[in-house]
Amino acid sequence: MTDTSDSSARRPLTLRDVSEASGVSEMTVSRVLRNRGDVSDATRAKVQEAARALGYVPNKIAGALASNRVNLVAVIIPSMSNMVFPEVMGGISSVLEETDLQPVVGITDYLPEKEEKVLYEMLSWRPSGIIIAGLEHTEAARAMLRNAGIPVVEIMDTDGNPTDCAVGISHRRAGREMGEAILEAGYRRIGFMGTKMALDHRARKRYEGFVEALAKGGVELAEWEFYEGGSALAKGRELTASMLEKVPDLDFMYYSNDLIGAGGLLYCKEQGMDIPNGFGMAGFNGVELLRGLPIKLATIDSCRREIGRAAAEMIVARMDADLPGETITLAPVLEPGDTMRTG
Repeated sequence: MTDTSDSSARRPLTLRDVSEASGVSEMTVSRVLRNRGDVSDATRAKVQEAARALGYVPNKIAGALASNRVNLVAVIIPSMSNMVFPEVMGGISSVLEETDLQPVVGITDYLPEKEEKVLYEMLSWRPSGIIIAGLEHTEAARAMLRNAGIPVVEIMDTDGNPTDCAVGISHRRAGREMGEAILEAGYRRIGFMGTKMALDHRARKRYEGFVEALAKGGVELAEWEFYEGGSALAKGRELTASMLEKVPDLDFMYYSNDLIGAGGLLYCKEQGMDIPNGFGMAGFNGVELLRGLPIKLATIDSCRREIGRAAAEMIVARMDADLPGETITLAPVLEPGDTMRTG
């Protein structure tokens, strides 16, 4: 049987196709699509309309061979499933959409060796900048970041030494401030519940700051539980029940994030516990979704969208300017909500 399909319909479109459709030279088409050179508004509109009608997309990799970079910003984050990093991405996108840059996301699952691999693959495309979560990386990843030759912004955390630029909050400070607020509210039998504590450096720093504040106030942590994986809400319910069964005189529970805290809150309300007078609770992140709960969980807003915006602004400012590295530390905001006694 003879194949009568038009194979030319499947070939990539070229500048010549746009040139023929618009009736102008390939050189003029190239100038319009690269936004270069002196081209009249009428000609520019004619070329853009022809390209749009054909569905033509310029091959920017070819242009990158000359400039040694493409208009992509590599964004490397641990997860998109916990409602924290989508808000960071929203901040990044809100800045980059005003430029020619596009974010490309890589996920590491909090695994250092996976982060190293993702970083290697991202850099092989010669992006215009890198935004990467955290300050802790393998030695190989650090070497790649130091020698990337492009702006690098490490986000979320400022408790450490950045490769180039950093923007985030001090997680040790956030943990200390929560510990101080809990003690000031009069709670003394305090438990802690955290997830991925071995891999999530920022959660570990908050825990360290929290325990430090309690110790300074003469209080020891009564009980703690670290766990890996599983549904945050379900785990929060399950482990809160288990901890209260083990240590029934607890009067406060601090969770490493709002989602496990929300699970614990649902369990405690079902049990008819007197919140916040008899029992207090707090999480971390200030997740917007949970503001719809009938009871507002005490938390600390980690400035996620602001971090994303500031990181993207740093990349844009440094693309064509030799600016020194800088660190921007934002102030975490404690929100007592309805689950912590206040003065």
